[in-house]
Amino acid sequence: MANEININPNILTWAITRAGYDVPTFAEKFPKILKWLEGQKKPTVKQLEEFSKKVYLPFGYLFLPQPPQERLPIPFFRTNGNQGDHISINVYDTILLLQQRQDWLKNYLQDNDFQPLPFVGKFRNSNDVTAIVADIRQTLQLPENWASQFKTWQEAQDHLVLHIEDKGIITIFNGIVENNTHRPIPVDECRGFVLVDEYAPFMFVNNSDFKSAQMFTIVHELAHIWTGHSAGFDFRRLQPANDPIEMLCDKVAAEFLVPAQEFDEVWNHRPNNFAYASRYFKVSEIVIARRALDTGKISRPQFFDFYEEYSNREFAKKESQGSGGDFYATTKKRISITFASHVHQAVKSGSLLYRDAYKLTGLKGDTFENFFSKHL
Repeated sequence: MANEININPNILTWAITRAGYDVPTFAEKFPKILKWLEGQKKPTVKQLEEFSKKVYLPFGYLFLPQPPQERLPIPFFRTNGNQGDHISINVYDTILLLQQRQDWLKNYLQDNDFQPLPFVGKFRNSNDVTAIVADIRQTLQLPENWASQFKTWQEAQDHLVLHIEDKGIITIFNGIVENNTHRPIPVDECRGFVLVDEYAPFMFVNNSDFKSAQMFTIVHELAHIWTGHSAGFDFRRLQPANDPIEMLCDKVAAEFLVPAQEFDEVWNHRPNNFAYASRYFKVSEIVIARRALDTGKISRPQFFDFYEEYSNREFAKKESQGSGGDFYATTKKRISITFASHVHQAVKSGSLLYRDAYKLTGLKGDTFENFFSKHL
């Protein structure tokens, strides 16, 4: 038939593998692929469009003579190993998506005479944990005991994120690719990543993670911005990868959230009481357990036992709560209030077309209008 197309079989098998499938498994949901690979039939344009959607690949890639060399734009650290080159397509696409948003925002800010953020990379050549923590606190205008004014650690976290965004750091919370619930981002593969830039730094926090663990991820990523290093990480069992920068950022997060000297006093007052220390510092019990491990108050086996017990407890709680929630409230976290505000201003001023704003936000039509007119 005239509309049948010759496609390199290597491109097809590469696209399937890239999407995280093997050929037999993929053929169960898309049987026609076997005849294409064996040369018995050729695909039509419509069939190729359907195939490209199932493997999350831009349509034009199917016409390349050979599979392209795709590389992560940032290092990705594993707790149980070195940097990883291979990550799932869902994580890869999320990194590229936020990179595109970052590129637009950087250009927009420069065009509108915004200045570089002075704290980005300020401690690139330093490993002074105390100095980095002090500068983060000063920049965010948070005193050492800032969290004590809140009733819960969740309120403290919300307050922290507001101060972070106020300084121009875009903070994204999401557990899926954009708004696609069929494309989850597993926590064990990616707890978060940070794209460092002097005009528009972006932080991504996996919202599928326990809320109680997200605070540590947030401050770990702040440390990456202050030390000037983009990176992604799985941060399994809240343990950093064996890398100097990762370990430095880990120490900064621990000291920022639970200062060692004050922690000693609290622990001595009520030893082994994770709940009491959690209430005092307004962080979760799992963060307290990490700090107790760091400071030699509990052993690694004790920490891992507590981690498993706590994780099971949190998982059960999450299951009982179920999914759902307010779409627009979720969208605020997925896009970031600061980023959305810049997009809104760019559209109003005529410097950004609606069509491009739709692409940048993943919203369109009435949903876009409702979000920006009623919920921003």
